[in-house]
Amino acid sequence: MLKIEHLTKTYDQYKAVDDLSLHIERGEIYGFIGHNGAGKTTTLKSIVGILPFDNGDIIINGQSIKTNPMECKKNMAYIPDNPDLYEYLSGIQYLNFVADIYHVSKSDREARIHKYATMLELVDDLAQPISAYSHGMKQKLAVIAAFIHEPRLIIMDEPFVGLDPKASHLLKQMMREHCDQGGAIFFSTHVLEVAEKLCNRIAIIKQGKLVISGRTQDVTQNESLEDVFLELENDNA
Repeated sequence: MLKIEHLTKTYDQYKAVDDLSLHIERGEIYGFIGHNGAGKTTTLKSIVGILPFDNGDIIINGQSIKTNPMECKKNMAYIPDNPDLYEYLSGIQYLNFVADIYHVSKSDREARIHKYATMLELVDDLAQPISAYSHGMKQKLAVIAAFIHEPRLIIMDEPFVGLDPKASHLLKQMMREHCDQGGAIFFSTHVLEVAEKLCNRIAIIKQGKLVISGRTQDVTQNESLEDVFLELENDNA
């Protein structure tokens, strides 16, 4: 589904991402862990085509983001850590705008908006301008927009930030359902307890380099993910 092959991104001689290779398969929820500045967001923005990169390639459903970006973007969605939405639109106008971009039929978009807005308790707010939304409401709207075209791959950067406990629980359900239906999710988070319980696989990055990756139980090896992360962070610190 997603292949990151020897990804390298440099800023003014500083390697934000250094020869990173990861493979995310269908049905996997893959957690991406690292401290602030480790290279997580740079990697995610490279995957979705926001940032160019220096070396390597990113393959999404058999297509390269470098040579066929439009085809790649049709098959994925991106939830940034701080959703930048068109605040002059209402919630429902924004969702219809996204649905139009992905050519989602009227019946499908109505059914999906009703399903996810009901789950996330946003139905009564969809007529309001996004400028009146709280951060949590904007995050919910971004989640609905990401799921509206049923992408094969969803990229998320700190998706639980700003969500209340109930909304976080519902998002986890949506993520599991998406992957149970053959999709894949690659997401960064600082909430290690969530990653440990939710993810099939984990990758830990430090100073742009991959430190460890694999099945969650193989990475943790009877320790907590928090303990493993702290041990790796302290190694050669």
